Amino acid sequence: MKIHVDIDCTPEEARAFFGLPDVAPMQAAVMKEMQDRVLAAMKGTDAETLLKTWVPAGAAGIEQMQKMFWNAFGGGTSNKENGK
Repeated sequence: MKIHVDIDCTPEEARAFFGLPDVAPMQAAVMKEMQDRVLAAMKGTDAETLLKTWVPAGAAGIEQMQKMFWNAFGGGTSNKENGK
């Protein structure tokens, strides 16, 4: 024997029928907290803040970064010139 039952109700009505708690207030609070955290994290992604984070020493940091790139790509001194 096979029985097929269609129930037409909203999720809220189904939760109430089965005696489950209403989680809408908790879900709204969690979503608000997530939104606040994402917005706070996005504030740190503006260009000025990123540059201050990546190059904290200003001009000295830029020179050091240039030297690092020159050495990494073969434009700097070779190992023979460094005595190695």
